[in-house]
Amino acid sequence: MRRATALQGDIWAQAVAALRTEGGQHAIMLFLPPLNDMFNIATTRTMATRMRPPTIIFIMLAILPLTGSLLAGYSTATGKRRSWTHMVGFAVIMAGTVFVILELEFPRLDFVGFDAIDHALVEVRDSLM
Repeated sequence: MRRATALQGDIWAQAVAALRTEGGQHAIMLFLPPLNDMFNIATTRTMATRMRPPTIIFIMLAILPLTGSLLAGYSTATGKRRSWTHMVGFAVIMAGTVFVILELEFPRLDFVGFDAIDHALVEVRDSLM
């Protein structure tokens, strides 16, 4: 983050220096909008990585399957027959839902694998250097 901020400062200083040169005003007018967009995207990405749901969301995410299991178990306990298909299906759906939500919130834990996206970003970075 520090390096990215320093690079943004360097890029901005070079753009301002180019603006002050003779004939630089016309070229810089073409260069400033994409430069501004680059800074905006970097800021948006930084804010997206820093923003997390409140802790209560994760607490509720833990309570939901437990409560659902309790209610399902209570209702099947009074019955004469137990449906293993329903019990296993319920457990799989609840566990899968919690897993997917956590994976989307914390993609760097790499349960599902976002390696293709990371490789694409590395290739773009290497092509710029």
